[in-house]
Amino acid sequence: MIDKKVIDLTLPINEDVAGVSIEQAKTLSEDGWNATTLHLYSHSGTHMDAPLHFEINNQTMDTIPVNRLISEAWVIDLTLTQPSESITISHLQAIENKIQKGQSILLHTGWSKRLGTDMYRNELPRISSELAHWLGEKGVNMLGVEPPSVADVNNLEEVTEIHTILMQNDIVIIEGLTNLEEISKEKVTLVALPLKIENGDGAPARVIALE
Repeated sequence: MIDKKVIDLTLPINEDVAGVSIEQAKTLSEDGWNATTLHLYSHSGTHMDAPLHFEINNQTMDTIPVNRLISEAWVIDLTLTQPSESITISHLQAIENKIQKGQSILLHTGWSKRLGTDMYRNELPRISSELAHWLGEKGVNMLGVEPPSVADVNNLEEVTEIHTILMQNDIVIIEGLTNLEEISKEKVTLVALPLKIENGDGAPARVIALE
């Protein structure tokens, strides 16, 4: 047993999630065991993006070094963030002089509580280009957010720009997190394990925090 509090930051995968369908493939009574067939959009639920997602370079989910997937992470309280608000450098002042190269960041906006509403996807708080460049300059390893994207999914120019800046700076993107309110420390150990999909542009992931 691990001697730390373990917090699950992962949304459950079910048929309420966009891009997911689940079919019964086997039953105990007829086949001797229960099994299902899963159809998963590569960016459904809690998931991670690979640079191939926007063809920034040819790195795919299965080629991200596994030592990148466990990291110290700062937790930033942004629960006062408004719908569609642009998150800037000023929002991260608390760690501006603390964060070290190779550490990660979790942005706690409380946005996962809006899951299932139109607002969840269409009015999400998003990363500004200013902040995206700053994260690159700081050498951030992973960036985790609660909304389903780091940028406005209804604005192709913006969503392309922000993903491009982050990926060009070798920042691993985690989207669709939940339960960040259960974290009580300002810094945790972040473990983010995507499905090892060969040539994958993204993948659902199990993400936990250890404090």
